Amino acid sequence: MAVRTESAADNESLAANLPERRFRTLWGDVLLRFRRHTLALSGVFVLALLVLGVLVGPLVYTVDPEYSFIVDDLESINQMPSIAYPLGTDDLGRDSLARNLFGGRISLAVGVVAMLVAITFGTLVGVLSGYFRRLDNPLMRFTDLMLALPSLPLLLVIIMLFRDSLKAWLGPELGIFLLVVFVIGILGWMPTARVVRGSVLSVKEKEFVEAAVSVGTRQHTIVWQHILPNVLSPIIVSATLGVAAAILTESALSFLGLGFPSNVPTWGRLLFENKDFITQNPWLVIWPGMFISLTILSINFIGDGLRDALDPRQRR
Repeated sequence: MAVRTESAADNESLAANLPERRFRTLWGDVLLRFRRHTLALSGVFVLALLVLGVLVGPLVYTVDPEYSFIVDDLESINQMPSIAYPLGTDDLGRDSLARNLFGGRISLAVGVVAMLVAITFGTLVGVLSGYFRRLDNPLMRFTDLMLALPSLPLLLVIIMLFRDSLKAWLGPELGIFLLVVFVIGILGWMPTARVVRGSVLSVKEKEFVEAAVSVGTRQHTIVWQHILPNVLSPIIVSATLGVAAAILTESALSFLGLGFPSNVPTWGRLLFENKDFITQNPWLVIWPGMFISLTILSINFIGDGLRDALDPRQRR
């Protein structure tokens, strides 16, 4: 009896000396795994600097991006980076730093809004196709048809057809913005739809979904409360990668001269305007190209980190 008492006392003292175990939630595990992804954290840091620069920069550096310094100084054309002009000037004497800061706002806005359009439509198609069997075949065949179409030529045709009418109706800036965002988003939803459909097909066979069906839960409630929360992982990853794809597409359109007008200096538009001066004044092309590359690279690193963090097979 005494031996049992001493053993119980030893166990109590040992339990008291053990460190307190902390229980983490699912999203706590995701955050922990994401913090261990060095490239993803680097992408977050670089992207935060870029976003902070384009949002706060024009408030600090208050130079008008369309103002020509030729009025004050005839030699301000094609100036190299200096203290007076941190990123140099273009062929019309306009400050390159001011134009890059202003253009970054438009490029990032296009990427985010176009991503929201693509993710919303792709998620809707994927959920309907995966959960409702009668809709699966027609929706997936329509998705295959959209994937088979050449996206860039179709994009150019749509913009050429509706650009003038929207510019006359909503104005040159807002009309082109809405047209570019809608077209990029509506032509980029197909990969998200296929990924979400596969996740929904897997989730709807789980026991908790069958239990909800057996107790008579309405289908839209099952989709909203049980299906969607369990397919957020591929949606989040697709969203991060969709921003990069939208920015790159907008840059290509602006480079081809079919994007925003000349008074809206997006990063792609700056590449288009200064392509003829790449041998004489390469910095005019280097800066917007570098900002586009850093943004896309950072978002891709963040997407890779989220994909690894949200993968349940990575859980230890």
